[in-house]
Amino acid sequence: MFEKVKKILSEEEVKGFSHLSKECQALKDSRDDTAKKIISGEDRRFMLIVGPCSADNADAVCDYVSRLAKAADKVKDKLFIIPRIYTNKPRTRGEGYKGILHNPDPHKNVTDILAGILAIREMHIKAISESGLSAADEMLYPDNYHYLDDLLTYVAVGARSSENQQHRLVASGVDVPVGIKNPMNGSMSVTLNSVYAAQIPNEFKYLDYQVKTGGNAYAHAILRGSVDVYGNNHQNYHYEDIIKFGDMYRSQGLKNPAIIIDTNHSNSGKNYIEQVRIAHEIVNNMHYSDSIRDIVKGLLIESYIEDGNQSVSGTEYGKSVTDSCLGWEKTERLIYDIADRL
Repeated sequence: MFEKVKKILSEEEVKGFSHLSKECQALKDSRDDTAKKIISGEDRRFMLIVGPCSADNADAVCDYVSRLAKAADKVKDKLFIIPRIYTNKPRTRGEGYKGILHNPDPHKNVTDILAGILAIREMHIKAISESGLSAADEMLYPDNYHYLDDLLTYVAVGARSSENQQHRLVASGVDVPVGIKNPMNGSMSVTLNSVYAAQIPNEFKYLDYQVKTGGNAYAHAILRGSVDVYGNNHQNYHYEDIIKFGDMYRSQGLKNPAIIIDTNHSNSGKNYIEQVRIAHEIVNNMHYSDSIRDIVKGLLIESYIEDGNQSVSGTEYGKSVTDSCLGWEKTERLIYDIADRL
């Protein structure tokens, strides 16, 4: 039995509360175009999607993104940086902090979905307005994407969602690059099936409509490592992994073969400091192999103002309330090191 708690506003009503200025919209459109060109190979710059595991606090997140913007400007000839502003958090066991959508105030255990949707929009708009950087977010709930489709330059589909039919269908209608993570078990064939499903035209029910999509030619794979039946982590960012997966990818005849490497999660065993070493290994492999250089388009890095993490009820400014993140000083140094080595 479902108990109706509160009516959620329509897309038009929500967007009526907050929207991008014309100047910010032009910035976003330009960045969308750049992101597509990087995935297609037309733009040879390297993409970094960098930011907190969970965007839990608008002030801290926008402070972080403003710092990121200054670094991005210094390396713009070699790197294209997209802030990672992930406002929803998937939970393996279904409990715990689920992100701003569920809890606009992480210090109060009160669920208010409408307030969460409005808070997410306001955070993304604030970040673009203050930094000039449009962001990435995870499409954890496909039905909610239409609340954010005018704000994002990159969309991610998580490992728990990559085999889900609705995620694949909605991804086929998204107008910006969509990165689809390999599933938790690491299956490369499933990953490629997901990319294929997102690249082809589809017709399906979305919200209150029957919709038709043209397919998303910029849908691509994210390698995040895997977890076996015993809970052990296995990496898939090594030289041999990328070569083998790249060969599989190209043999499928998919549009714009592209891989983003997630430096955290199962690739690092959630040891956030390992992200630095992993990033350097990938850049090093790109020097050894043109095949890797052609298909690896960027990295996904979990980073915040402070190293590590804290409990959801913690009060440390700019410190992750979920998975541990690389602090800003280490992140800034890593960004400049990657740029120097490309």
